[in-house]
Amino acid sequence: MKYTEEEITAFFHALDRSRFMEQYKEEAEMDVPFPIGYGQTISQPSLVLEMTLHLDLQSDSRVLEVGTGSGFQTALLAKFAEEVFTVERIGALHEQAKDRLKAEGFSNIHFHYGDGHLGWEEHAPYDRIMVTAAAREVPPALIHQLARMGKMVIPIGDSSNQELRLIEKDEAGVIHTSFIEHVRFVRLKKEKE
Repeated sequence: MKYTEEEITAFFHALDRSRFMEQYKEEAEMDVPFPIGYGQTISQPSLVLEMTLHLDLQSDSRVLEVGTGSGFQTALLAKFAEEVFTVERIGALHEQAKDRLKAEGFSNIHFHYGDGHLGWEEHAPYDRIMVTAAAREVPPALIHQLARMGKMVIPIGDSSNQELRLIEKDEAGVIHTSFIEHVRFVRLKKEKE
């Protein structure tokens, strides 16, 4: 089943962002990013929604999320996907998000502590991939783990110039890339950085 923009938007507006924040809770409804510790941020709500809509989620979608962060984006993905496999490289954020999302009642989220550049090969391929940090180029492992007819949303660029891109893999395995908009995300770091 394909979800409508209205269905996703309605759930998004009902999702209490403050429950995914340790600080700045009273400002949670503002459409701006906030720090969540460890040099990471929770993105502005409008961008979270836009990125989710570009994924074109289906009820049977298996989604890889690179960068669990606070778990806010994860919750939105999990509501409209069959399963979400989420990867976080910062141990404290990984544990906080796991506890938070389980407390919210989600049972279709699988958590992995590791390097997002590597994706999560064990459960590939994925119908959809959401990357919530900027990579200099699309990590080859993520291209490999994207299923045919799959879609990936990923910010690409350095700290001063980033483009949000939609990556699509056709039936023949050919990659097509389209520009969505200019953005600014924290950097997708490798495990050894």
